[in-house]
Amino acid sequence: MREVYSGIDKFRNFLYLFVLLLLVWLALSSSLHPQKLGAGILVSLILAAFLSSSYIGMGLPPLGLKRFVFIIIYLLVLFKEIVKANLDVAYRVIHPRMPIKPGIVVIKTSLRQDIAKVILANSITLTPGTFTLDILEDQLLIHWIYVRSDSPEERTRMIGEKFENILKVIFD
Repeated sequence: MREVYSGIDKFRNFLYLFVLLLLVWLALSSSLHPQKLGAGILVSLILAAFLSSSYIGMGLPPLGLKRFVFIIIYLLVLFKEIVKANLDVAYRVIHPRMPIKPGIVVIKTSLRQDIAKVILANSITLTPGTFTLDILEDQLLIHWIYVRSDSPEERTRMIGEKFENILKVIFD
């Protein structure tokens, strides 16, 4: 399903990507020194010009304020889940009995776009203790370090739902 982009949509995509890239630059450089800020603006402008045309070429929905806000929320949720998963895996490693119950499980997704499914799969893989093995239509095959449920619905809720709910807003 390819989206039709107007000139306004193209400019909006460029603008939102520029702002997002500049925010990342500012967070990483943690400096408002004029030279660093100028370099950040220049690099962000150049990257936004190239990335916005790539974004359009992938047939993704046009960026808007709502999607932009949900992308930021998604990144924050992803970061929080990565930290939680790291602590959980560290606990399992240092625990004297190393409580693991590994297994391969299947979770379902209601995401329709392939790119959204890939982002979901990568987000799951980025959280330690889980690894996405394959995407099969509306199912993801996951290796889980500690299988906590035999119910497919419960596994879906525990592993993927926190990401999927935000991705639905971004991609639908």
